[in-house]
Amino acid sequence: MGAADAVVAEKGTPVMPQFDLPVDSEHKAKVIRIFSFGQPHMRSMHLAWFAFFMTFLATFAPASLITVIRENLVIDKWQNGSAGVAAVCGAIAFRLFMGAFLDNVGPRMGTAFTLLMLSPAVFCIALVNDAAGYTAARLFIGCSLCMFVCCQFWVGIMFNVRIVGFANAIAAGWGNMGGGACHFIMPLLYQAIKHAVPGFQAWRWSFFIPGGIYIVVGIVVLLFGQDAPDGDFRDLKRSGAMATAKGNVWATLKCGMLNYRTIVLALTYGYSFGVELTVDNIIVAYLYDQFQMNLTTAGGLGALFGLMNLFSRASGGLLSDLAAVRWGMRGRLWTLWSIQTLGGVFCLIMGYMDYSLGATVATMVIFSIFCQQACGAHFGIAPFISRRAYGVVSGVIGAGGNLGSVSTQLIFFAGSAGSPVMSPQQGLIWMGVMTIGLTMILFTLWWPMWGSMLTPAKEEYAEEDYYLKEWSAEEVSQNLHTTAMKFAMESRSQRGAKPMNGQMSAAALNATAGMVNQNVQPGVVEVVNAGGKA
Repeated sequence: MGAADAVVAEKGTPVMPQFDLPVDSEHKAKVIRIFSFGQPHMRSMHLAWFAFFMTFLATFAPASLITVIRENLVIDKWQNGSAGVAAVCGAIAFRLFMGAFLDNVGPRMGTAFTLLMLSPAVFCIALVNDAAGYTAARLFIGCSLCMFVCCQFWVGIMFNVRIVGFANAIAAGWGNMGGGACHFIMPLLYQAIKHAVPGFQAWRWSFFIPGGIYIVVGIVVLLFGQDAPDGDFRDLKRSGAMATAKGNVWATLKCGMLNYRTIVLALTYGYSFGVELTVDNIIVAYLYDQFQMNLTTAGGLGALFGLMNLFSRASGGLLSDLAAVRWGMRGRLWTLWSIQTLGGVFCLIMGYMDYSLGATVATMVIFSIFCQQACGAHFGIAPFISRRAYGVVSGVIGAGGNLGSVSTQLIFFAGSAGSPVMSPQQGLIWMGVMTIGLTMILFTLWWPMWGSMLTPAKEEYAEEDYYLKEWSAEEVSQNLHTTAMKFAMESRSQRGAKPMNGQMSAAALNATAGMVNQNVQPGVVEVVNAGGKA
């Protein structure tokens, strides 16, 4: 059913759109059916994760073939490290931009725009002839990692708050698998093409495969994607179902970027997703050089790190959601702190396992599981920072992941032309120490209606008060806040199993007056009052 049909019927009577999945008051799905491609929820989820998968594969494909590329282009260790930094550096600005772009234009256009605009960069790496060209190509291909923000935003507006952590983690985890899949797909493509053309041409031809898929997926997203449960942003704004306010871009940016919770999660995400990006960049070359194996074997073993995303990131989101059922937001925070700290511990241990290939691979797998679970757990928390600026929040946190990878590679793995870098083993050890230390700042996160890891909530504060603060009195008078108020009611589930007696302020009571009767579907009262009795 189209956006217009979702809003009004022929004679102006409100109608209820039909969905393949059970939905809540915001028409967000309350269940996940992995093998369904039903429109809009599951189709959007599958389009989102596969688009992200391809950007990950293309970004780290050069690292998969680096032993051949460095011989062809005469790239030394420092130049290769700089190119690896460039690959994750470009997406920082793009992720920040993409957050605001999505809040106003929608994830369908954001996804298609990114793939189609950056597909030439994937083709152009086949034309480089020196280290400078190689670094520039990796920089522009890496910009497509902003697809992560599109993926999380798209999935986040399609699924209910009770399962949003799990849904986000599945989509992002399967997308992140591209960083592991490239390590065995690209060497196999290279070996197959090598039978027809010389080796130094074969690696170049192999990049035409992901470049072509960029274009195909971008077109498919435009043709078959949908921004939100009720339709595309453009149609919803045109019909009046999604109201907009003059100057709302700046107000949205402030809501997301000036919320200290966004900055804290951006920093900690730099040592979960940032660590994952770093390992994706270095692991094949490390195994190849340290244990003297061939490229295909090193790629296959290195791929294990990224391929754990098949279940590990999703399990992190699931653990976050399960902890929230019993302990609410406090449970989500303790879950993230625990698994990210364990990831740091096993990263450190991996640095000491350089004497044994078996011990290195075994530790790497355990390390990857905790690292990727922490990535998933981050986006079990992120949707609750700001309802108005969810895209901006996702963009800033995602950029934090890339920034963490840039700083880690520069400090521990890239070095400089005049100063030898520390060994990969030492880099892994110190990266683990940094992860453990930085994760401690999670103890500073606090929501007035849910509390923190160690401190209680304000009993006189309600979810509606928190999310209403993002809207001015003028915007409230125009009813621009209604979607946020529905989200606030759904968010009562973050109180956990123990009922809290949060009382709405007079302003929040006025802002939500009549919403339960007018806007909430029959059967949703159970979800709305999940935090306690009505």
